Amino acid sequence: MRKQALNPYLPSFEYVPDGEPYVFDNRVYVYGSHDKFNGTAYCQNNYVCWSADIKDLGEWRYEGVIYSKEQDAMCDDPNDRLLFAPDVQKGQDGRYYLYYAFDFLGVMAVAVCDTPAGKYEFYGHVHYADGTLLGSKEGDPFQFDPGILVDDDGSVYLYSGFCPENFPWDRFGFPERLVEGGMVIALEKDMVTIKEGPKVIFPDKTHGRGTDFEGHEFFEAASIRKIDDTYYFIYSSVNGHELCYATSKNPIGDFKYGGTIVSNADIFLNGRTDEDALNYSANNHGSVIEINGQWYVFYHRQTNKHQFSRQGCAEPITIEKDGSINQVEMTSSGLNNGPLHGHGEYEARIACNLMSKQGAKRYEFGDVIEEYHPYFTQDGEDREGNPNQYIANMNDGAIAGFKYFNFNQVQDISVTVRGAGNGVLIVSTGIGDGIVSKINLTETVDWATFTALLKIDEGIKPLYFTYKGEGAVDFLSFSIN
Repeated sequence: MRKQALNPYLPSFEYVPDGEPYVFDNRVYVYGSHDKFNGTAYCQNNYVCWSADIKDLGEWRYEGVIYSKEQDAMCDDPNDRLLFAPDVQKGQDGRYYLYYAFDFLGVMAVAVCDTPAGKYEFYGHVHYADGTLLGSKEGDPFQFDPGILVDDDGSVYLYSGFCPENFPWDRFGFPERLVEGGMVIALEKDMVTIKEGPKVIFPDKTHGRGTDFEGHEFFEAASIRKIDDTYYFIYSSVNGHELCYATSKNPIGDFKYGGTIVSNADIFLNGRTDEDALNYSANNHGSVIEINGQWYVFYHRQTNKHQFSRQGCAEPITIEKDGSINQVEMTSSGLNNGPLHGHGEYEARIACNLMSKQGAKRYEFGDVIEEYHPYFTQDGEDREGNPNQYIANMNDGAIAGFKYFNFNQVQDISVTVRGAGNGVLIVSTGIGDGIVSKINLTETVDWATFTALLKIDEGIKPLYFTYKGEGAVDFLSFSIN
C-alpha cells in the first residue's frame, strides 16, 4: 500500500520553506530555502532538493545539497551569509537555471545544472548589457525573491521585489526606500543579461491605495506561472500570512488582483480575522503546480516558537472556469487530495490547527512567544534524519486540530504523550463541540500511551484534541483503532 500524503509533506526533520514546485520528467521537484531547526535567522542552510513521483506524492526522495553558499562569487563568509528563496526554470538550451537573492546584497544571482537536482554551478549575476550588476546602479530597485519564467516563445522574465514598512535599510547599506512594489525584468536568451526593465507592475502598500490590490498589496515572494493564455503572479501580501494571486494576459503589465489562495492561519477564510486565527502565523511563500490533472498550492508553516524553522505544506486548489481561485483551508492531508484513513497511527506534527486557550498569534520577527502557547518542535539539533517532531506545551485549553479522516467502524483512540500534565485530552469533531472521546492522562517522564473509547459516526470528519487539566504535556502521536 502506498503511503498517504501528509502535511508537512517532507520528513519532520526537514525545514524547506518558500517552496517552488515544478514537474520535470514525471517527477515533482521542490526548490526552496533551507532553514535550520531552532535557527537564529532565515535560510541559514545550503539549498537542498526533494522530489517525488507524480503518481506517489506520499514518498519523497532526498536529492541532497544542490548548491552551497561558498559557490557564489560574492561569498566572503559562508557562516555569515544566507541563501534566500530561489526559483528554477528550464532554459531553451535544456539546462536548468536556479535564481536566488544572495543575502541582503541587493543583487540577483544565477546557477546552472544539466539536470533538475544535480550539482548546480555558479553562472553569474544578473547584469545590464554594459556589465553593471542589477541592483548596483543608483536608483536601482532592491532585488529579492526571484520568480522566473521562460515563456512559450522563449522570452525570459524575472520578477522580484521586497516592500516592507519601516525596514532598517541603513543597516544593510541601502538608501531608505528603493522600491514601490513588485517588478518585472526582461532578460536576454542567455538568462542573465537585462534586456528591458526593471518595471514596477505590482503596488506596495503606499501605492496600492485605491487599486484592486488595496488591503493585499505586494510585499515579497514573487512567483509566476502561465496557465493556458493567462499569467498568474503568486505573492505574499502586506498581511504576511497569505499567498495571493493576480492575473494578466500580458507578462509585463495589466495585472488584476484575484484573491487569497491560502493563509497559514486560515485568516480570511469564511470571514475569519486575525483575532480568531486557527494557527500560529508569520510570513508565507510558495506557488502553484498541476500534478496529474490536479492543481495544488505550496506554502509553509512556522515551528519552534519563531519564524526561523519553517516547513513546507501543500493543499489542492481549483482553478475555476473564469480563472479564479477560491481560498482553501489548511489540512493535514494536503497532497493526499482527500481524507486520510480513519484508522492507524498519526504523528501529532501533522496538526493543521494549533492554538492556546487564548488563541493563536503571529510570530513576529525575532519574537519569543509566551509560555502558555503550544508549538511544534523536535528533540536534538538540526539534522538530516531521525525524525521525532511533536507538539510541545499542550497546557490547559490548548487545541490541536487535524483535517480530515474518513471514519468507519472504529472502537478506541490512543495518544502518546509525556510531561507533568494531570488531566484529560478531550477529542471532538469541532472546536468546543462534538465530543467523541475523553482520554485521561497522568504525569509521565517518558513517552507513554493512554487509551479511551471513541464514539464517532461514519464519514469524513476532523479531529480536535483539547487538553484540560494541570501542568502541560508534549503530544507525539495518536492511533485510531
